[in-house]
Amino acid sequence: MRAFGFLALLPAVLGNPLNARTTACNNSPDLCSKSYGEITHLGAHDSAFVRDSNSGVSLAGDQYYDTPTQLDAGVRLVSAQVHKSNSEWRLCHSKCDLMDAGTLSDWLKDVKKWLDDNPNDVVTILLVNSDGASASDLDAQFKKADIVDYAYKPTSNSAPKSWPTLQSMIDDKKRLVVFVASLGSNTDAPYLLDEFSFVWENPYDVTSPTKFSCDPQRPKEVSGQASTALASNRLPLMNHFLYSTDLSMFDVEFPNASYVATTNAASGGTGNLGSTATKCKKEWGGRQPTFILVDFFNRGPAIETVDNLNNVSNPIGRKSLSTSDTPQSSSGSTTGNVFKDLLDLANSAKGGASPSMGNWIWVGGNWGSLFGGGVSF
Repeated sequence: MRAFGFLALLPAVLGNPLNARTTACNNSPDLCSKSYGEITHLGAHDSAFVRDSNSGVSLAGDQYYDTPTQLDAGVRLVSAQVHKSNSEWRLCHSKCDLMDAGTLSDWLKDVKKWLDDNPNDVVTILLVNSDGASASDLDAQFKKADIVDYAYKPTSNSAPKSWPTLQSMIDDKKRLVVFVASLGSNTDAPYLLDEFSFVWENPYDVTSPTKFSCDPQRPKEVSGQASTALASNRLPLMNHFLYSTDLSMFDVEFPNASYVATTNAASGGTGNLGSTATKCKKEWGGRQPTFILVDFFNRGPAIETVDNLNNVSNPIGRKSLSTSDTPQSSSGSTTGNVFKDLLDLANSAKGGASPSMGNWIWVGGNWGSLFGGGVSF
């Protein structure tokens, strides 16, 4: 009887240790005790801009899956460009006539729902403040999405020496960190953090896999000075995506999807993500990047390098996605298809063909009026 009595107590005795070992923070129990700034967070560059049937498989799209799916699959930093159009703050890629992903508040509602459904995860938002929204402007959109309560507020407006652990942020229900590039005074909304007061970045406008660099570029006060950047306590963000130059004759750059399986790979091939991250960590005195920002995150897959950096071998609760490109075709007349036609014609010209001026005008459509040239998506 004593033996059976002891066995009956086993669930109660072992319950807490077992729960402690299986509760995951950002998909791993091993990350719960790590500080927010100590680990590497996978970031989806221009998360809101999806290359799928809804966008006419637009060449301007930087991802194949929408933001909630990105988060399901392990992305923990989502990003977008904010523009003002018709008196609304919208997520637009370069210009709203090119690619409009809807209002900022609607996108934030998607993120908020995801946070509601995933109580053991810490998420970062990075907004590119393209049209100079004030903190008050952005705060109104965050309030409209009812997401402000999740936002973490640091104790000062400069980079701290240390950040709280993921577990403490989860316990405090402050599981959202928001950076804005660039932002003036945030007195009206102290949870909106000026990116370059807290983060530094390496170069982002890269068109060749041989040109990835670990050197700081932004903000300007740390440009080219890794030791200064590291001593500033700012968090390192490693940009790792390529632009295609196939439309360079029009002074237009767009995400390079043809090489991305190598760009995002954990090893093998020039400019792969894993080797570049290892190189940067070594150059930064053992400091791993806090954020890695990639296009088409499912290719590679990019999460493999992030797991390696974080020593995560058995992620929990992460959705598996295809590692191939999966845009759906569309025959609709869209701005994205205008650029595809331009790309096809440009490639034929590179191959030795001599397209007529009429062909250039026919497929070019109104690209010049949209951009005036000099566009990077």
